[in-house]
Amino acid sequence: MKNEIRRRAHPSYKRCAFTGHRPQKMPFGFNESDPRCIVFKARLRDTIEGLIGQGYAHFISGGALGMDMFAAEAVLDLKHDYPWIILEMVSPFDTQAAKWTPEYQARHTRLFDEADMITVISHEFTRACLFRRNRYMVDNADLLLAAYGGLPGGTAMTVDYAHEMDVPVRIIMPMACAA
Repeated sequence: MKNEIRRRAHPSYKRCAFTGHRPQKMPFGFNESDPRCIVFKARLRDTIEGLIGQGYAHFISGGALGMDMFAAEAVLDLKHDYPWIILEMVSPFDTQAAKWTPEYQARHTRLFDEADMITVISHEFTRACLFRRNRYMVDNADLLLAAYGGLPGGTAMTVDYAHEMDVPVRIIMPMACAA
């Protein structure tokens, strides 16, 4: 089925990469039953669906906890209505999820199992592999969708790199979620 989807994808489809804060920097933390998280995930799904309507069909996720995982899960959900869209998962290193809880490990495995494409940056962890993953995503995107509230870290560096590379950035602020 994966090859069938790739053949149907048109080369003029636009690509959108995801970046964003990890749960520790989100207002709801790891509590996905928090109304703010539920609203954020619904807004994220609606935003991605709107991008599909604008010609985006190739979505790129770095597979990290938080925004990356939420966005990739939304894309998989949207594939039921838009079977031509593509989810590319980018692994910064082979054991990315090794220290996560079993629940998050299972979600990570599902995302990589159901992805249409997998890109591996490094087989071993190095500090540079995370930066290389983020640069790969920006370098292969026509738009960066970022859950970003201005806090320093990898998301800020990825947003800054997108600006340097003239890749448009669209912010979906997790702090804007009302309870």
